[in-house]
Amino acid sequence: MKKLIEARESKVAELDGLVAELDEMEAGEEFDGKFSRSNELHAEIKELDVKIDEAREVAETLKKVKESRNELGVEEDLGETEAVVEVNEPDMYRNGGEHSFIADAWASRQGDYKAQERLNNHQEHEARDIGTGAFTGLVVPQYLIDEYAPIARSGAAVYNAIPKKPLPAYGMKVEVSRITTGSEAAEQASQNSAVQETNIDDTLLTVNVDTIAGQQDVSRQALERGGQPGFSIENIVFADLVAAYYSKLDSLMLEGSGSSGQPLGIRNVSGQNTVTYTDATPTVAEAFPKLADAVQKVNANRFAPATAIIMHPRRWGFFTAGVDGNSRPLVLPAGNNPDNAMGIGDAAKYGNVVGNLLGLPVITDANVTTSDGGGNDQDQIYVVKADDHILFEDNLFQLKFEETNAGSLTTKMVVYGYSAFASGRYPAGMTKIQGTGLITPSF
Repeated sequence: MKKLIEARESKVAELDGLVAELDEMEAGEEFDGKFSRSNELHAEIKELDVKIDEAREVAETLKKVKESRNELGVEEDLGETEAVVEVNEPDMYRNGGEHSFIADAWASRQGDYKAQERLNNHQEHEARDIGTGAFTGLVVPQYLIDEYAPIARSGAAVYNAIPKKPLPAYGMKVEVSRITTGSEAAEQASQNSAVQETNIDDTLLTVNVDTIAGQQDVSRQALERGGQPGFSIENIVFADLVAAYYSKLDSLMLEGSGSSGQPLGIRNVSGQNTVTYTDATPTVAEAFPKLADAVQKVNANRFAPATAIIMHPRRWGFFTAGVDGNSRPLVLPAGNNPDNAMGIGDAAKYGNVVGNLLGLPVITDANVTTSDGGGNDQDQIYVVKADDHILFEDNLFQLKFEETNAGSLTTKMVVYGYSAFASGRYPAGMTKIQGTGLITPSF
């Protein structure tokens, strides 16, 4: 923003000088040239004013988002876009409401956890028609479109916890340098003898730029004649496509194979720490040491602390259901001011952040696998240093094509985006817990 202000002041100074000169000049070619330049400067100053206002808004938004994400201890370069707002109402995306689903989806992509919370909560309302069987010909059905029930989706909890950076403007690969051979230091055996010399070396981590997209073919009749005044079927379709986009991206950040157009998900990073929990009759008390082992492996091998624990909602339910020998719960709500609890949190929460175990925030995400193992019934737990991972991403694009199927009065609606997930920068900064102890829990 400083450069924008400096550029504006420079142009203002030039414009002031021209205006002073024009006041003293007579009509002619020189006057016309300077007058034309003054008009150009005026337009450029107006454009810079707009950019400066936008930059101020972005700076304020960045400040708010960074404060909100400090809960996860994520340090990141958020680029030049972010946004934060919060609202509580029966249906925040109702016709004439304060918030827009599309706007919140965009803000969520930028890391706005409050916008994501609104999106996650936007799964509670229903669409129904009202009438009376006795007067079906006289009473017109009323469709409560403000209370339509969008399909329930898993959301993007892990996506929200990972640092974001702008995707480079060109190319289909992002190269990230990883120092794989570091300098060495050693004692000098004697004065004037050679000291230790080890040449530093790096290895490039190649991250593919992947495309995620979805489309719907919608009749012109539905778009133009559907709904009611002030109600747009187009917004509903785009909203559903956007929600599907982020849910899929989140899933791939966890489970992606690293090939066939998929990023390399956290689950499949080679060289990460692993803990195997083998138990035919698993209990919370028996699982807890495995969790501690996973944390210490990050500390011991990454030489830095983990910042989050990621698990499936059913596994969080398993922990919150655990009791000691006297049938007292081991994980308690923070509001209860628990004494000597194994962990704290709320059983009826989902996404960022549901509780705390071993001093680390717990994130639940239904995109975590539940079909691992020989019986295809095991989930996994990931202990991660979240800021070791970086998601490079571009804008999310929404397109309408009315000419493609014009002969059938069909409009094609498309949502797509580009991203590159650098999940393998520090394999030692994550631990995967797996094994028979993570089969479908019994309650």
